[in-house]
Amino acid sequence: MDALSVLLQNVHLFDTKYYRLNGKGNWSYSLTRQDTIIFYLVMSGSFCIDMAGGLREAHAGDIIMIPSAHNHVSYALNHHAQSAKPLDELLTNCTEQSLDIQGDGDAQSSLILIECKYDKEMIRPLLSVLPTILPEINDESDGRFEVIDVEIRLLTLEAEHERMGKTAIINHWASIMMIECLRTYIESLPEADESWLKALKDPYLAKALAVMHDAPNQNWTIHKLAEVAGMSRSSFAQRFKDVVGMPPLTYLIDYRLRLASRYLRLQQNSISRISELVGYASDSTFSQAFKRVYGVSPKVYRQQYQKELTV
Repeated sequence: MDALSVLLQNVHLFDTKYYRLNGKGNWSYSLTRQDTIIFYLVMSGSFCIDMAGGLREAHAGDIIMIPSAHNHVSYALNHHAQSAKPLDELLTNCTEQSLDIQGDGDAQSSLILIECKYDKEMIRPLLSVLPTILPEINDESDGRFEVIDVEIRLLTLEAEHERMGKTAIINHWASIMMIECLRTYIESLPEADESWLKALKDPYLAKALAVMHDAPNQNWTIHKLAEVAGMSRSSFAQRFKDVVGMPPLTYLIDYRLRLASRYLRLQQNSISRISELVGYASDSTFSQAFKRVYGVSPKVYRQQYQKELTV
């Protein structure tokens, strides 16, 4: 399995919502979200999206991903919105997956807005190095949009009918769009880029990253990881630190603990079993490492999460 696939296997999107926005004239709106990934697919017409630190024009056939959406403003092309209407309440009350946004003029555009939640701990390192707005995928990109277009047609059909597995299918399609946007972005990274995502393109480091994510319970050492990468111990350790920004075992510990936090929240396994799953030889060592990062023991962390669910 390639490094990106392994990296994303524990990154799960959920609570995906889908809307079709039909804009007419000089329309504009603002949208505020927390811990949300947003996708815009431009089915017809054009529009602009403005976030702090990012401004993008999008045209029919484009796909835009906002990896960590907070507040942003969208508006019709050539219409800079000075007083954008909040869209949050309208979407909350929208029951038909379709919303008309009216403005002055005749220009029209049609957008698909897809928003989904994510596991903050598992996706945190990825979001930290992504731009505010990911470059769009357009209809000239090796036929990728045609694939996404099929997904959207199926998504539309799925959203219109109440069938078994509907939620799982919609979340799955959102994941496909995220992977498509991510790999297009990673493939386009210049050699001079300092993002650790470059390691996924490195023929040596990618092998080590893949095994750490695929088998975090294994007793990995620098020597073993260097063997997997096909490098000498010293060359591997230096190259990994230079590209990823931290030593290999520091990266591994961080991943193990983030994975443990996920297991504590979403699984019923005992803390002892979770300790084994993430590669710790003893419960006490695991508990100490977890508390150093999260400030509480694994037991208290689980209790706090369960308490939050009942509030």
